[in-house]
Amino acid sequence: MRYYLVAGEASGDLHGSNLMKEIIARDPQADIRFWGGDLMQAVGGTLVSHYKERAFMGLWEVIKNLRTIAGFLQQAKQDIIQWKADAIILIDNPGFNMRLAKFGKEAGYPIHYYIAPKVWAWNTKRVVKIKKYVDYLYCILPFEPDFFSKHGVKIDYVGNPIVDAISQFKPEANWKENRSITKPIVAILPGSRRYEIENTLPILASLQPDFPDHTFVVAGATGFDPLWLQGLAANEEVKICINDTYNILANAQVGMIASGTATLETAAFNVPQLVCYRVAAFTYFIGKKLMKVPWASLVNLILWRELVPEFIQDDFTRENVKKELAALLQGPKRDQMFEGYQELNERLGPVGASAKTAELMVGRIKNLRSS
Repeated sequence: MRYYLVAGEASGDLHGSNLMKEIIARDPQADIRFWGGDLMQAVGGTLVSHYKERAFMGLWEVIKNLRTIAGFLQQAKQDIIQWKADAIILIDNPGFNMRLAKFGKEAGYPIHYYIAPKVWAWNTKRVVKIKKYVDYLYCILPFEPDFFSKHGVKIDYVGNPIVDAISQFKPEANWKENRSITKPIVAILPGSRRYEIENTLPILASLQPDFPDHTFVVAGATGFDPLWLQGLAANEEVKICINDTYNILANAQVGMIASGTATLETAAFNVPQLVCYRVAAFTYFIGKKLMKVPWASLVNLILWRELVPEFIQDDFTRENVKKELAALLQGPKRDQMFEGYQELNERLGPVGASAKTAELMVGRIKNLRSS
């Protein structure tokens, strides 16, 4: 059967790659065509477009690039039609993928949506579109079933794929020694989009002289030039590692994290963290008006309390982050975070999200095709 997958960022590439493996395990003859990244490409199939080409973040960035985004949408629509997919599988990335869902549904394709759009956060009106254009919705956050059921949307709760990804990870032996790192590590995860990195990395890296007994290590996403990242850090003492996030977290004492999936990954590695984020002023103004939840990080949202400190927009200052980083390196805040992580991991559930999702998808696609 022909599976057409669309992912739009680094986390979607990660979860898409694990989903592809499980699909192939259940359908060895699977023909997969996809929009994604290096991890999905390593599994197999045909890459149509890399997510780096479409990594627009924030309302203002999207507005500036509307013509480019429209061009990508048209390319995807034409490619799906020409390839004659049996089903369209959309992974997160709702700004792009919900438009594809509308097109696909109206064109007669079964629409499977893995990692539900975060309509509970800010745009609950989008639930209506989900009901209209998505045939099967696969949710990964433990509070989502209640939210969607209240809005009359049938879903499958499959567990969280972060648990799968980390369970498959094998740390590199002697990782610190191989990189001549002798001090405890402060991990910096500045995001996977250029705009995010430009807004977070310079401030976070500037703290390195204040913590001389630690090595600051930046987890750079695949495809970014290490020299560009080093230039943003503006400090040769700050180390840059590309495509090695899990090894960094496996060896880190504390993390400074751009809000997103990385907050869950950091928690799963039991690394105390602070979360920071900044967007264009116009984007923040609009977003603040629309937000329906009190926190930005998934850790706090799942626990429904503030476990990890958040520094968003004007609160994201060098002094604020410096004070919190010092508190997380040792002391009661660090111990409290470990306790909270234990509860978080219990809520996320066991390994198996990718397998469960693939099992449901392949079964449904096969049944529909044979009917």
